[in-house]
Amino acid sequence: MAALVTKYVLFAIIATGVNLGTQWLVLLIQQSDLWLLIALFAGTATGLVAKYVLDKRWIFYYQTDGAKDDAQRFSLYTLMGAFTTTIFWGMELGFHYAIGEAYAKYLGGAIGLSIGYFVKYQLDKRFVFNKANV
Repeated sequence: MAALVTKYVLFAIIATGVNLGTQWLVLLIQQSDLWLLIALFAGTATGLVAKYVLDKRWIFYYQTDGAKDDAQRFSLYTLMGAFTTTIFWGMELGFHYAIGEAYAKYLGGAIGLSIGYFVKYQLDKRFVFNKANV
């Protein structure tokens, strides 16, 4: 169990880095509320794909039964992520607007992602990487 938790935390850190790194790169283009939303979407998309690949292979050891099964699993994974994304975005935007400093959105994002990943593991275990579903 400790090895699983360690791997999951490591992959969450990697996906968080991908997400927040993507946001940072997008925000190099322009600093505005519109570009913050664009950065949130871009970061969420890249983090989602990175985390799906890592979770499927190294956390749940899930072997898909072809492209259709993989697409269905990714769709379920994304659906479960929609719920947890509201936690992440709420924390990130809350910190951004409440504190108003450049670092605040990343701090809020990291906290929101940590909470979201904890919840998401439970959802993925039960609904996504379970052969009985789909």
